[in-house]
Amino acid sequence: MVDYDVIVIGGGASGMMCAIQSAKRGLKVLILEHNEKLGKKLYITGKGRCNLTNDSSVENHLNNIVTNNKFMYSALNAFSAQDTIDFFSKYVKLKTERGNRVFPFSDKSSDIIKALTKYLDEFKVDVKLNSDVLDVSNNNGIFYIRCSNNIKYTTYNVVIATGGVSYPGTGSTGFGYKIAKKFSHTVVEPKGALVPIKVNEDISSLNGLSLKNVRLSVKIEKTNFSEFGEMMFTYNSLTGPIALTISSKINKFDIKNLPISIDFKPALSIEELTNKFIREFKENAKRELKTYLYSVLPRLFVEYLFDKNYVINKKISEINREERTKLINLIKKFDFSIKSLDNIETGIITSGGVDTREINSKTCESKLVSGLYFVGEVLDVDALTGGYNLQVAWSTGFLAGNSIKVR
Repeated sequence: MVDYDVIVIGGGASGMMCAIQSAKRGLKVLILEHNEKLGKKLYITGKGRCNLTNDSSVENHLNNIVTNNKFMYSALNAFSAQDTIDFFSKYVKLKTERGNRVFPFSDKSSDIIKALTKYLDEFKVDVKLNSDVLDVSNNNGIFYIRCSNNIKYTTYNVVIATGGVSYPGTGSTGFGYKIAKKFSHTVVEPKGALVPIKVNEDISSLNGLSLKNVRLSVKIEKTNFSEFGEMMFTYNSLTGPIALTISSKINKFDIKNLPISIDFKPALSIEELTNKFIREFKENAKRELKTYLYSVLPRLFVEYLFDKNYVINKKISEINREERTKLINLIKKFDFSIKSLDNIETGIITSGGVDTREINSKTCESKLVSGLYFVGEVLDVDALTGGYNLQVAWSTGFLAGNSIKVR
């Protein structure tokens, strides 16, 4: 006789959802969480506000999944964004903001965790905190789980919901990959996703500068990766929404020393910007170029242009056609050189993980070992910002929880 029908290793978003759905079906379920509380990474998502999903179609979610979106088709259809909203609305008042991002009305991620805890209590899920799993083995269809302090459990089904390796402070140690490999699964090399992009140039003077309505672009071979919106400079990196999005799209390429370009005026063509400058140069002929540029570009960036000798200050009336063309080209395509992506630990999400080709997309069960399931970030699935990654967690957790075989 085993101790539990299902043991979920990992008490994050996908693990809790899986446990709730399993217990809802009458199964005896245990969550083993090595942190001192459940949902530790959920506390910091959305800057502590918890962007729990994106109120949009399954098709839109699939389009915002960067890696292995086809794998997610069954899971998202089984538990969609609307299902997520309905699920949490029982205990939490929600709101939808720009870009269809859904948050708790209180702006407190703790409310989402409280809701999950209520569901766990409602369906009598056992939870063991501060439980370090040391080993998982299988003998004749029964899994044996050994924890610290020589505590052991047995079960018919094990769900690996241990997350990736980003944000190690929340307990993401990569332990799930170790278990996957033990059971002969392939683990695609983990890489940082949604991470800052480091550049070779000294941009320390731009630290903290935010840009709006700009276009950031990287061309790799014949593909142009380009995003419009907001970004920000740190002392050595490009970050913010569009930089993070591009990082997820280029992290599988050799990007060292590739140019990454900012178009400060994407709404204007070079011809339109030229006509604007010709007109305004005539109107401001007596002004200094630097003073004029303060009305065109952010002040910090204007200072950077002059400090780094991209542009030399002089009266606008003294600027010739060649110098004007050079300035326009800098505004339309200002290049930095990529050094690398930032460390994987800084990634909002992990790209890479358990190879989805070895997982049944309709159940999240291993194709190699019966009764072994993988959900959430431990899988080689990652998405863009906007609530899409958490929806991957809810959907895979739900699918596995409703697919586990009853014995």
